[in-house]
Amino acid sequence: MTALVQGASRGLGLEFVLQLLADPAVDRVYASCRSPDKAEGLQELASRHAERLRLLQMDVTAEASVAAAAALVAKSGDAVDLLINCAGILHGADGMRPERRLADIDPGHMVHSYQVNAIGPALVAKHFQKLFLPGRRIVFASLSARVGSIGDNRLGGWYSYRAAKAAQNMITRNLSIELRRQTAGSICVALHPGTVDTDLSRPFQRNVPRDRLFAPARAVRQLLSVIDSLTPESNGRFYAWDGKEIPW
Repeated sequence: MTALVQGASRGLGLEFVLQLLADPAVDRVYASCRSPDKAEGLQELASRHAERLRLLQMDVTAEASVAAAAALVAKSGDAVDLLINCAGILHGADGMRPERRLADIDPGHMVHSYQVNAIGPALVAKHFQKLFLPGRRIVFASLSARVGSIGDNRLGGWYSYRAAKAAQNMITRNLSIELRRQTAGSICVALHPGTVDTDLSRPFQRNVPRDRLFAPARAVRQLLSVIDSLTPESNGRFYAWDGKEIPW
């Protein structure tokens, strides 16, 4: 099996790479991020797994870099059996933070959230779909968030992140239909990892119960277990870390 982890420089993405490399059923892992030469964790793994780990430069806000990364994988002759979208943004150094009210909305921050959280996975699918081969078990999994569920929204707020993740969910649902037509047996899902102790969630962990704040290693084990349990009937669905389905 060949796996590709998009957004692999740190947090959940880096942990996915680590655990996939530990799986003897995985022949090769491609790991992408904006600046792989500056990703110390990836560089260290690449030095230990030179034959099995390939690093790719990919910025999901720049379509040319996504296309170039897909072309490199295609040139190697590898097909992709498992593709995991991990890159996401909730807050940033330029003052980008989840909005508590309408007055906090910044159009530029909202557009950037859409670029990374929604458009990015769509571009990855657009350029990597040619590497999904018929007759194989193909899983395309995008890390979403429960706050992107319209049916589960009871608290409001977080306009940009909620809306971008809801858009990502719709894109995932659309992809599940198109990819299934092109590659019989493909499984396309959205996954909610829970609250994980990473840079993305760290400013917002204060009210999270300790037993629901997951270390990255545990979160990835749980998500890989969900991925392993997916069947063709799972296509086009939204699952939490414990395998329970989340309403759109």
